Amino acid sequence: QVQLVESGGGLVQAGGSLRLSCAASGRNFDSYIMAWFRQTPGKGRELVAGIVWSVGSTYYADSVKGRFTISRDNAANTVYLEMNSLMPEDTAVYYCNANPPTLSWGPGTQVTVSS
Repeated sequence: QVQLVESGGGLVQAGGSLRLSCAASGRNFDSYIMAWFRQTPGKGRELVAGIVWSVGSTYYADSVKGRFTISRDNAANTVYLEMNSLMPEDTAVYYCNANPPTLSWGPGTQVTVSS
């Protein structure tokens, strides 16, 4: 069974940076598109960024384009999200999953951006 564990969240001031990690165990992701999602209270999960694991091509939500960068480490079976120029509206719990999200959700990691 695939397990996803997100880490790297925290409290940061507006304009700051964080790097999120998602470690995956149970299988490799050569045939997957892996993605980061985020969720705020009362809202559904929003797709933030995705990466085609086999070739490394990426895509982003308009709201984060130019500020966030998704990447992966094949050997470590880990996907990352580098977040720069953070804004208060980026505050959310961040999750990784396949896209579409067919894997069990991990616990997520909280990102809080203060103004």
